[in-house]
Amino acid sequence: MSHATPFRAFRIHDDDAGYRGVLQDMGVDELTPGEVLVKVAYSSVNYKDALAGTGKGKILRRHPLNGGIDVAGYVAASTDPAFKEGDQVLCTGSGLSEVRDGGYAQYARLDAKWTIPLPAGLTLREAMILGTAGFTAALSLYRMRQNGQTPDMGPVVVTGATGGVGMLAIDILTRAGYDAHAITGKVEQFDALIALGAKQCIARTELHWGQRPLEAAHWAGAIDNVGGEMLAGLTRVIKPYGNIASCGNASGIELASTVMPFIIRGISLLGIASAGTARAIRDDIWQLLADEWKPAHLDTIATREVDLDGLPGVFDAMLAGGSFGRTVVRVA
Repeated sequence: MSHATPFRAFRIHDDDAGYRGVLQDMGVDELTPGEVLVKVAYSSVNYKDALAGTGKGKILRRHPLNGGIDVAGYVAASTDPAFKEGDQVLCTGSGLSEVRDGGYAQYARLDAKWTIPLPAGLTLREAMILGTAGFTAALSLYRMRQNGQTPDMGPVVVTGATGGVGMLAIDILTRAGYDAHAITGKVEQFDALIALGAKQCIARTELHWGQRPLEAAHWAGAIDNVGGEMLAGLTRVIKPYGNIASCGNASGIELASTVMPFIIRGISLLGIASAGTARAIRDDIWQLLADEWKPAHLDTIATREVDLDGLPGVFDAMLAGGSFGRTVVRVA
């Protein structure tokens, strides 16, 4: 396929005809500018992609744009000497499907400064099973560890444990030597979470935090995908000097807490903003994900694979709370 040939893209519009994501043909010259032209092999579906693809969340800051906040593929052309034709590369976040065309297309043009050479130890498909979800889970642990979280402090609990970030977080925590506990509303998936390494599973409906500013401390730390009441509850039950990594808002953006957990127990609430992570930290995290933190169960966590045509159905299921594990998008 020459660069002049039209290619397929899942393109999101917001104009006089309304908000819509449609499969259409486009040309390379219509892509947002960038030094590295990539022939896309794989992308993935994140909660943010479902919001963007359906218009249920204001993710795109310009229109039209191709969806997909993750991309992995082969360099087709580059004006930056650091990349040559045929190199395998990946990119997550970094403005994809916000201010520039994303990975839901047969070609994408990337900023060289956000283009990561595929690390040895990962295939392109594995990189997209990880994608933003795996990067977010790893960034959560990376920041917790920077702030003093060690395995001997005790278990780290993961909320929203059957989602992509949650399942990858359990696997990554286990690989890094931590005891992972899981909270989920999907009790039928307890066995699957235990198979990933979870030492204990708790049904969301069985949680009774208590309403005092401080309750009995259960966990040494937490990776929270849920927000809202869940995050507020966690602040009351984390052991002294434990960390909570806040990386999602599946249940809401409000946070009703007191200062007591912070000034009496010295806990830390760490914000995990994966899309804007500095390049040096990105490189560190992808190296960890390809090596000592590489999840042992990537094929199990990839519960679905679709092509570009299958995207709308996946978005609807995800927003309805029906997602389990990760959905890989096969573009090539």
